[in-house]
Amino acid sequence: MNYIIESLAQIAGRRPSRPDKSELSPEAVRIYEEKKLHRLTRKDLEAMVAAHEASRRRHTWRNRRWLTLLLVNLLFVISYHFDVQLVEGALTASRVIGFHMADLNSALQVMLAYKHVVLNLIIGTSTVLVLWLLLGGRTFCSWVCPYHLVAEWAEKVHLWLVGRKWIRGRSFHRGVRSVFYVGFALLALLTGYTVFETISPTGILSRALIYGPGLALLWVGALLLFEIFVSRRAWCRYVCPIGVTYGVVGAFSPLRVTYNLRDCHHEGECRKVCLVPHVLDVTIKGRAREVEVDLPADCTRCGLCIDVCPTGSLNYRIKGLGKLL
Repeated sequence: MNYIIESLAQIAGRRPSRPDKSELSPEAVRIYEEKKLHRLTRKDLEAMVAAHEASRRRHTWRNRRWLTLLLVNLLFVISYHFDVQLVEGALTASRVIGFHMADLNSALQVMLAYKHVVLNLIIGTSTVLVLWLLLGGRTFCSWVCPYHLVAEWAEKVHLWLVGRKWIRGRSFHRGVRSVFYVGFALLALLTGYTVFETISPTGILSRALIYGPGLALLWVGALLLFEIFVSRRAWCRYVCPIGVTYGVVGAFSPLRVTYNLRDCHHEGECRKVCLVPHVLDVTIKGRAREVEVDLPADCTRCGLCIDVCPTGSLNYRIKGLGKLL
């Protein structure tokens, strides 16, 4: 229950709580004390990170994720252009081998706008709810959403520019995402129009891939330019209500990324690559209450932190079953 409450609070924008020493388990305290006695030097840490970067494990989960994302979206394209009818529609609403599937946030927008509950939407959202309840909610963002992929590439350009001090990256309070979530819902309810669906880069890119490009891609390009020159991954971090919806679902999911305190040397590589680095505050020295801690539900399960961790301190786990390979 504490995991769910903390996850929902972080999704709403609250900063992760920082534990007092009295809140740490005896085993966690013992591990921290041992690390003080056997602290690695900066040179040792840098050598360990460099060795990991040279290994083949560096991009294992990223490559699996990119391949999955491309294949899922390619299925829609192939099904439409070759009239296979295996997958019909787009990511916002589709039919997969006869099963109706509807994006949870899109369905909410439609029901608020039209003030009417359609049976197909109930069926579609139920299917999707069960799917992402099992797979971890925001897993949708990193493993399926086409905008996530292009924003990830744009992020590399942003970090390159920041590294050369040509621009200065800006950040905003994460709570603004909740304001946008409520705002889009109210706009749908009051105007009778699904405003968010009109500007959602997820829907725009999905439809562009399947049915061909349109002027709406100019909006997606503007978002990417903003993220390159102003704020890293701004849409996903501070605006998109899809992430909020699936984050809430993910709070109840058995699939999580788990942090192991015993193996960690707190070098911080994981937080550098994370889209939502607040979920990795637990990796900061003194923040883990237990030896093993599940990352909160705002985690997108993208696997970047798992790939970059030189000590294997982060892993996918299915609660009650164990670690994924």
